[in-house]
Amino acid sequence: MTPRDASDDKPGHSDDSSGSRWSDLDRPPLNSAALRRALVRQGGLWSSLDVVSAIGSTNTDLAGRADRLPEGAVLVAEKQDAGRGRLDRTWTAPARSGLFFSVLLKPGEVPVERWGWLPLLTGVAVATGLSRAAGVDTALKWPNDLLVTVGGEERKAGGVLAERAGAEGVVIGIGVNVSLREDELPVPGAGSLVLAGALTTDRDPLLRAVLRSLEGWYGRWRAAGGDPSVSGLQEAYAAGCATLGRKVRAELPGDRSVVGEAVAVDGDGRLVLATEDGMQEPVGAGDIVHLRPV
Repeated sequence: MTPRDASDDKPGHSDDSSGSRWSDLDRPPLNSAALRRALVRQGGLWSSLDVVSAIGSTNTDLAGRADRLPEGAVLVAEKQDAGRGRLDRTWTAPARSGLFFSVLLKPGEVPVERWGWLPLLTGVAVATGLSRAAGVDTALKWPNDLLVTVGGEERKAGGVLAERAGAEGVVIGIGVNVSLREDELPVPGAGSLVLAGALTTDRDPLLRAVLRSLEGWYGRWRAAGGDPSVSGLQEAYAAGCATLGRKVRAELPGDRSVVGEAVAVDGDGRLVLATEDGMQEPVGAGDIVHLRPV
């Protein structure tokens, strides 16, 4: 696949009525050529990197082409019109205000039953990369929400969505609020890197840091056959997970809920709750509400 820019004939379009990509000087466009030079290299994971000005959903677009693309394709959007989060929630943000991208992975040598660790792995990689590049303390809410602290309050600044794609692939979508101001936040409880005191809101080095971190973690996990313990992933996730040690409510499919203390993340990536009746219940899917601060 030949790399293309936001201005190329791609499933995107310019959303700037003035015709200038520099209409908001606080939010310059990504430098796709420089990103490709830094990230797409022989022997590396990332095989292509395309930036589009606008698109419905990077996950949907990349998933639709998964069988025709090699592993490591990266699709970045300056703006998403139909971005999605977990549980089919919408994700909206002003153009060039964050990082909105998807990657295609094909871990064929890893047993499929271990692929459930991929969104957690991505969460660790994103948190690690952003902490290094932006100097912001980040934490993970199980399974893969990125949390930052704004004025002493814990807020969600990003998230991860993983979906099976094609015959042998997984598309992982990442969304991170970078420069959103308080009056631009889509919902109460949302946050951004700038509100958390980021040292930089330059998205080029932030994206490079995240993709390099993801390449490193994915390589270790894949080399270990997807084993979360041998690769160090399970330990790293637990160390960065703000959910552990807290009283939470798990809202489960079928209108069922469980309340308990989050005590562990097991070998399958499930959150283990210790309930008041002395039972330990693993939660593999659902929405987690933090009830007690750390």
